Amino acid sequence: SRMPLPRSSFVRHHVLLPAITALLASTVLMGAGVDFWIADQLYAWQGHHWALQDAWLTSRVLHKGGRNASCLLGLVAMMACLYAWRRPRWSDLRQPLLYLVLAVAFSTGLVSLLKSASNMDCPWDLLRYGGDRSFVGLFSMRPVGMPRGACFPGGHASAGYAWVALYFTALLWRPRWALPGLAFGLLAGLLFGITQQLRGAHFLSHDVWTLAICWFTALALYLPFARRNACGHSVAVEETA
Repeated sequence: SRMPLPRSSFVRHHVLLPAITALLASTVLMGAGVDFWIADQLYAWQGHHWALQDAWLTSRVLHKGGRNASCLLGLVAMMACLYAWRRPRWSDLRQPLLYLVLAVAFSTGLVSLLKSASNMDCPWDLLRYGGDRSFVGLFSMRPVGMPRGACFPGGHASAGYAWVALYFTALLWRPRWALPGLAFGLLAGLLFGITQQLRGAHFLSHDVWTLAICWFTALALYLPFARRNACGHSVAVEETA
């Protein structure tokens, strides 16, 4: 069943709480050195080298295979969207599927764009973990001559976290499926993120930022679709009852 969600409650649950949580987590991980502590444990556990960097399970199955699976799922969503616009019986799915395709594309695209602009190194690049570079913080000046980095935020994690858009897709179509959709996106992103941390490709904070980017991108795109639903079908911004 559906019930209207008061605007103040929607903002509190979908904007304020996620933003505060992401900022606090980022502060602890990046500012208090927890990023390094976690990476230290993983690095030591693997024998003080990234033994899982090129392992079959982490590299081929969870990294390359996971990326391909996400791309395939995106292709299925696009094909379903095109099919819905050609079949009157699928008319109720047109807007939700269009939203899903756009949200996933914009989320992964924005993360990729930020990766190319942020200029941060992967753990495996750092002297601390067998690499050849000193750590340079996100907002610190990079020494002249140091090669560019492209490891922030987490690109592979975005292939999972982008699917938190399923939560908002469900709000547009079947609100009772919202939480299962959210769980799918969170679990996929968590799996891909942990994979990359085990390989030495990312710190945990990278994936926190990735999730925040995917969530707020999906939220920003959801709002105009929700307004369109409200105007066309007298549906308020909703959640499951």
